[in-house]
Amino acid sequence: MDSRVSELFGGCCRPGGGPAVGGTLKARGAGGSSGCGGPKGKKKNGRNRGGKANNPPYLPPEAEDGNIEYKLKLVNPSQYRFEHLVTQMKWRLQEGRGEAVYQIGVEDNGLLVGLAEEEMRASLKTLHRMAEKVGADITVLREREVDYDSDTPRKITEVLVRKVPDNQQFLDLRVAVLGNVDSGKSTLLGVLTQGELDNGRGRARLNLFRHLHEIQSGRTSSISFEILGFNSKGEVVNYSDSRTAEEICESSSKMITFIDLAGHHKYLHTTIFGLTSYCPDCALLLVSANTGIAGTTREHLGLALALKVPFFIVVSKVDLCAKTTVERTVRQLERVLKQPGCHKVPMLVTSEDDAVTAAQQFAQSPNVTPIFTLSSVSGESLDLLKVFLNILPPLTNSKEQEELMQQLTEFQVDEIYTVPEVGTVVGGTLSSGICREGDQLVVGPTDDGCFLELRVCSIQRNRSACRVLRAGQAATLALGDFDRALLRKGMVMVSPEMNPTICSVFEAEIVLLFHATTFRRGFQVTVHVGNVRQTAVVEKIHAKDKLRTGEKAVVRFRFLKHPEYLKEMSYPLQTWPQRWGFYKSKTHWGVL
Repeated sequence: MDSRVSELFGGCCRPGGGPAVGGTLKARGAGGSSGCGGPKGKKKNGRNRGGKANNPPYLPPEAEDGNIEYKLKLVNPSQYRFEHLVTQMKWRLQEGRGEAVYQIGVEDNGLLVGLAEEEMRASLKTLHRMAEKVGADITVLREREVDYDSDTPRKITEVLVRKVPDNQQFLDLRVAVLGNVDSGKSTLLGVLTQGELDNGRGRARLNLFRHLHEIQSGRTSSISFEILGFNSKGEVVNYSDSRTAEEICESSSKMITFIDLAGHHKYLHTTIFGLTSYCPDCALLLVSANTGIAGTTREHLGLALALKVPFFIVVSKVDLCAKTTVERTVRQLERVLKQPGCHKVPMLVTSEDDAVTAAQQFAQSPNVTPIFTLSSVSGESLDLLKVFLNILPPLTNSKEQEELMQQLTEFQVDEIYTVPEVGTVVGGTLSSGICREGDQLVVGPTDDGCFLELRVCSIQRNRSACRVLRAGQAATLALGDFDRALLRKGMVMVSPEMNPTICSVFEAEIVLLFHATTFRRGFQVTVHVGNVRQTAVVEKIHAKDKLRTGEKAVVRFRFLKHPEYLKEMSYPLQTWPQRWGFYKSKTHWGVL
């Protein structure tokens, strides 16, 4: 593990600054600097097993917010104390949107004191009672021995507390899957969600394809969705037991929704639409071990960086390569991640302990980028990725979620269907507010800039019925006999009280990332603005006549066909083909 990762983690370091490796945290030596996130421990009288005094190891001090709680011990609490602890657990679960992590044997300042075996057993028993009280389950993630100033073994235990789902209120994370064509994206998702390894010829990916030409060519050209569930005990819930999607949702406390995007360059506009419209929480960048960084890998990496989507990397097909080839690919990735344009700290995950640490720090530090090496054929290290996805906490806190839910309803229309005996159905993401069955909303803008009234007849989330949709969740809404011809992708469904505004002309500050010649007035570009995708013309470049690669300017665009619903926020725009830029409004960022 890189030394900078150790500094970010606030973990224990060996004297001389090297990181402590492995699942046990030990401070070795007496005189060296601890290199930890907390204050240095003082020497105490006593001896350890090596006969030398040790500096006590530290974690970062406990934060008042967030879903991580430190407890020194929970042995036989009084009834009053127990009720207080239960209330505290409810708060941590609320902060983690149904998940919390307890560190037993740790003081509030982060000092790893540790507990003897009997005290630890009693503390876990109390924690189990607390979880039962709030309707949650506990899972021991790992135990670490703290070996200093004591002849008696003392351990700290890291425990995941996860609430049992109620009425589809499971934790849902959306993961966009990026990577070059033939890197194994669809195959990996097939293995994860179906529970069976691939045969080396793409059998696992067949159920993910939506079109005949995808099956024939083996290449994804459209956006598809697959789900992977984890129950309250952290066990995988997928299709391996002939489960339906509805049964998976009912049995899961946490749901990972994979957005399978295209890898071929000619479908790059589809990939961009998936990243901008479906609002993924993070991205999985897949790199083939035998080809390394090739094809669209750099473009996908650049898109994730430009849109500020956190990402982790999976090196696939390690069964086809020698160990030296895999190591060379990993070193290549590390060099790219450390370049000035990325400023990432790569973390190679080689053990379950690394996977747990990576999941926690991935959410806390935007600089840490975990790297997994695995095979969808042999199953090598596949369990480490499952551990990571199971532990991965929500990347938005509960306060942000509550603020969005208090706003007026706004639903982005990304897909439109006609279902027999149901009628018109739209799919998309609820950007803000709460949507319920029977709600009266308005949809638009139409070609003439109007908004039309409609009624939400029913809601399905992850292919199962749902009565309430909350901000940030993706779903499909049945609109009954509403005329499908009046709908198009890029529309929004909003509360009538919102009084939505539309525009045909907008301005944005852009940075031109790449252009073969110069970018000037009169250019026609395909603009991606959130879920909007439409051709626009460059009307004016303020203070300049033209732009070259790397230059910045405020540019005025005009939509060619019809007005769109826009807000002053981050929007990705992309000119097609081979013209790239990056733009910023007053509050957010995007891609051009």
